[in-house]
Amino acid sequence: MRILKIQTLRGPNYWSIRRHKLIVMRLDLETLADTPSNQIPGFYEGLVEALPSLEGHYCSPGCRGGFLMRVREGTMMGHIVEHVALELQELAGMHVGFGRTRETATPGVYQVVIEYINEEAGRYAGRAAVRLCQSIVDRGRYPKAELDQDIQDLKDFWRDASLGPSTEAIVKEAEKRGIPWMPLAARFLIQLGYGVNQKRMQATMTDNTGILGVELACDKEATKRILAANGVPVPRGTVINFLDDLEEAIEHVGGYPIVIKPSDGNHGRGITIDIRSWDEAEAAYEAARQVSRSIIVERYYVGRDHRVLVVDGKVVAVAERVPAHVVGNGRSSIAELIEETNQDPNRGEGHDNVLTKIELDRTSYQLLERQGYTLKSVPPKGTICSLRATANLSTGGSAVDRTDEIHPENVWLAQRVVRIIGLDIAGLDIVTSDISRPLREMDAVIVEVNAAPGFRMHVAPSQGIPRNVAGAVMDMLFPNEKPSRIPILSVTGTNGKTTTTRLLAHIYKQTGIVVGYTTTDGTYIGDYLVEAGDNTGPQSAHVILQDPTVEVAVLESARGGILRSGLGFEAANIGVVLNVAADHLGIGDIDTIEQLANLKSVVAEAVYPDGYAVLNADDHRVAAMAEKTKANIAYFTMNPDSELVRNHIQKGGVAAVYENGYLSIVKGDWTHRIERAENIPLTMGGKAPFMIANALAASLAAFVQNVTIEQIRAGLRTFRASVSQTPGRMNLFNLGKYHALVDYAHNPASYEALGSFVRNWTTGQRIGVIGGPGDRRDEDFVTLGKLSADIFDYIIVKEDDDTRGRPRGSASDLIIQGITQVKPNCRFESILDETQAINKGLDMAPDGSLVVILPESVNRAIKLIKVRGVQEEIQPQSATTSVSDSQNGVGPSSVVNTLI
Repeated sequence: MRILKIQTLRGPNYWSIRRHKLIVMRLDLETLADTPSNQIPGFYEGLVEALPSLEGHYCSPGCRGGFLMRVREGTMMGHIVEHVALELQELAGMHVGFGRTRETATPGVYQVVIEYINEEAGRYAGRAAVRLCQSIVDRGRYPKAELDQDIQDLKDFWRDASLGPSTEAIVKEAEKRGIPWMPLAARFLIQLGYGVNQKRMQATMTDNTGILGVELACDKEATKRILAANGVPVPRGTVINFLDDLEEAIEHVGGYPIVIKPSDGNHGRGITIDIRSWDEAEAAYEAARQVSRSIIVERYYVGRDHRVLVVDGKVVAVAERVPAHVVGNGRSSIAELIEETNQDPNRGEGHDNVLTKIELDRTSYQLLERQGYTLKSVPPKGTICSLRATANLSTGGSAVDRTDEIHPENVWLAQRVVRIIGLDIAGLDIVTSDISRPLREMDAVIVEVNAAPGFRMHVAPSQGIPRNVAGAVMDMLFPNEKPSRIPILSVTGTNGKTTTTRLLAHIYKQTGIVVGYTTTDGTYIGDYLVEAGDNTGPQSAHVILQDPTVEVAVLESARGGILRSGLGFEAANIGVVLNVAADHLGIGDIDTIEQLANLKSVVAEAVYPDGYAVLNADDHRVAAMAEKTKANIAYFTMNPDSELVRNHIQKGGVAAVYENGYLSIVKGDWTHRIERAENIPLTMGGKAPFMIANALAASLAAFVQNVTIEQIRAGLRTFRASVSQTPGRMNLFNLGKYHALVDYAHNPASYEALGSFVRNWTTGQRIGVIGGPGDRRDEDFVTLGKLSADIFDYIIVKEDDDTRGRPRGSASDLIIQGITQVKPNCRFESILDETQAINKGLDMAPDGSLVVILPESVNRAIKLIKVRGVQEEIQPQSATTSVSDSQNGVGPSSVVNTLI
């Protein structure tokens, strides 16, 4: 077997609207293409030996063991690889369950789809599954050592990508509330929400966390001074920078026992408590110097260690932190008890689990010696043997929830302290014998105030009630159901996507808000280009959604991006599907128009239930998408007598209709006319039906998003098919004696739409400089030739610079084949170089002619036209006279007169 390609999907996709995290592996079974599993000697036995847990897979029989029944009876290897990849992730602790396997149009080549939690782990699991199955085919077994290594590697991938318990809690709470989130590219930042409504977090610091508060909290001695000045009980202590000052500092705090810690440490690093001798103090000083230049020496206060979490000025959780310890059983040594404790599945490395494994350090051995033990000692049954003096969870400690026990006065004091320091989220370390009594009665102190406190001890305490502290953070960041999202309008279709996206963004600009939009020619925010290029996939969508100035996102969603990576966002408020026609067939295993329609329907299906799918009622494949989506439906149509739309309106639906020359919104028993088509520049005086349809779709999408009719009308009137607003979309240039039209038509449907306009040109000749992308099917090029023969008087056939793997001249030959089939006497020539072909078309144009250029490079074509002295790039509003009058034999001279 051979893996041909692996893709990672991160949003609603061709395979599933709900399962956003999928790996798609294109797998060639090669010699196993015609061999089901029951014909491979020993395969069933080898698979069960390697992965007996596959017994839990139901598969199509719908019962436990169903998948293994299929393997015994005979199933193809692609299907088996799918289940093995899922099971490997399960064995590594990542719970996944979704998978699909489909044979492609190429016999023996399958698409194997598996769910993942971690991307790297998912891709690894796919490769490991192929290795495992191939090994069993070749050798009858998969060595246990290799399987163990696979599972360990998967665990490592998952651990390395872990967000950490605090961030994980925040993310889960965001997901529960329907707040979108995404990781950002630097400093472990995550973004909650989209656009202008976003919030950012780093661990448990928010973008509202004040830098002064953080700086003060990190300076422990300064914190202590400012709290003491405000009457808050804090430990007596001092700061030193040299060992020579240590003895005096000990005397200053009142002698032993003392605490020595770095002034800017965290997670218990460099801290030594309950120091009772000069030797211990020297060792503690050196440990603290490994973390910080300045060292704090404090009086040691006897009591239990408590962490009080304050969010948005309110105490939300309290935990008692118990130092790492073991309890004797009368049989095991302390070393054995530690090993047994660390076997607890709740303990992991660092912060990747509820608890951290116990590891010993210098202070541990000192503490053991003080208790009269060594690692070989066997403590009596029930005896607690302390292994750490500090109670941090990161050093193996545990936590007991005390939220319901804290005294009201202590709540008041904690909240006051956090306001004094100036933090929105803070963790107070309090040493007291009884948190249920006021600190002033217990000779208790507030030891530290921590910025970015960990949530682990509150979310998953060893004992007591877990507290939803992340919920308090969400309440602070998004109070009173404050929106976290911005409106997302997603646009797809075979033709017209870019024009409709740009028009919709332009209409939204009439509302005065900041619009971010993506198209095949670039990513834009407001009036400015952020990045040029074909930006219609998830990455460019993220650029818009991550920008803190964007108030609405209009995203062109092309087939390639959906296939490669998914939509890139969870769902949209509006999903517009313009049309579905033959294009890119045979690419990416989309071989039929029906499959293409299923792919495009992702945009309609990935709409919130209270949003709208805006669908073309005149395209039966698009109209059928209404059955797949849970969103509201809004139709647009060029046919005022459409039965589908009439029934939809009678049921209370809304539609955009082209009627009596007007673009109108129809709902219930009223019709609101927006504007006459001839007054809308984009429609070329009402003579470009496909542009009218695009304008209907954009108007309807804006209307159901509460943009007013007046704002829609203003947008339609001021949007033009120009190089500046729609490059490569019906750009018409006046060259004095003749005209040139540049359009990016490249498939049969767009050729037909263009032809409906070009045929209106009745003076001079209609000259076409045509071609198509090299990765299309042979029959597609033949079709382009047939259509061209019916549109143009003279045809120059050229090819793209990038033939996309097709032999040079092949596409041209096929187009010519189509031309001659329809019109044997048609005048044509083949000039493969695009620049030469364009220049030839422009050179040969008689007076009054129209040269139509369908380029690979729009910018290059426009430059070649402009060097010839363009009198005017014709604004379609002006061109309407010629197009409209051309039916009466009026030529382009009327255009010139109108422009003057």
